[in-house]
Amino acid sequence: MTVAATSTATAAAQDAPRFNETELTELGTRAFQGLGLPREDAADVARVLLLADMFGLSTHGFSRIESYGDRLQLGGINARARIQVDAPAPALRLVDGDNGVGPLVGMHALRAAMDAARTQGVGVAFARGSNHFGPISPYGWLAAQEGYASIIGSNATTTIAPWGGSDARLGNSPLGFGVPNPDGDPFLLDMAMSVVARAKIRNALKAGQSIPDTWATDAAGRPTTDPKAALDGFLLPIGGHKGYGLALLVDLFSGLLSNAAYLTHVQSWSDAPEQAQNLGHFFILIDTARLGSAQWLAERMKDFAAILHGSAPAVADRPVIVPGEIEMDKMRRQREQGIALDGAVVTMLRQHAAEAPA
Repeated sequence: MTVAATSTATAAAQDAPRFNETELTELGTRAFQGLGLPREDAADVARVLLLADMFGLSTHGFSRIESYGDRLQLGGINARARIQVDAPAPALRLVDGDNGVGPLVGMHALRAAMDAARTQGVGVAFARGSNHFGPISPYGWLAAQEGYASIIGSNATTTIAPWGGSDARLGNSPLGFGVPNPDGDPFLLDMAMSVVARAKIRNALKAGQSIPDTWATDAAGRPTTDPKAALDGFLLPIGGHKGYGLALLVDLFSGLLSNAAYLTHVQSWSDAPEQAQNLGHFFILIDTARLGSAQWLAERMKDFAAILHGSAPAVADRPVIVPGEIEMDKMRRQREQGIALDGAVVTMLRQHAAEAPA
């Protein structure tokens, strides 16, 4: 990026509309009500997207109202989903999302897993009939606030070729882990199985920027710096064949075991926005209160982080951090300074909110 472009981007960020949590939650809730969701369901969706923006994950925050909204208006997502939860075993929950908005299904599955873990010590929820449910870190953070350690995953539209293959047959399935800290910030790891999310490549295309040649290949499998060629090609998995294996395991848990679609059975939300995706998610929660006292966990989490922070940085101005630190710092800063949103996103939110029932 040129100096002029950098200055323009900085100025745009400074000029972006800012909201406090209450204002943005209400605007987001009203916007999804305007798209046909009942208020309680709209509030669930807004909560996940709000946290994504507060963590600095703008590609997975309220900007998603564009793709979610298009599919809701086309009937590809059910605005009035009747989500069902079954309990075939004390610690197990099966969630049928009825093709609802992904964050709504995700919140139902999170609460179902919490319900099981509260009485059994461990709770597992498998969700099917869902759609893109946002980033994993908001769910991990919400679980951590209640004292639950978490392992959470979802499958996704096919964008990655099998290792050694020549066409897309598996999705960039995200996987996340969370560990609560009674005296500080939780440990939160949220990662997709590709080097970067596809949304980052779309953003580069919109901005007229090139991308690193380690992000994706073109349709012929050749590394590319052209975001358009990358979007027509395949994402590269993290760690080569190891990332490929992890992506398959996430799809086995979230897609196959949940009785959702998997691999090439998943519909593309961009190519067929009017069709149900039938994505699957899994939530594995552990009640850390069953393992020891809050003081015990806080002391061990403090020591765990201190061991890592104590490593002298290889680059003087880049100290060692642990997963979740960047997101928690951004959350604190935005709580103090206001949550910044792109002006175009704010316009879409307000347009849909104007359609909400009085």
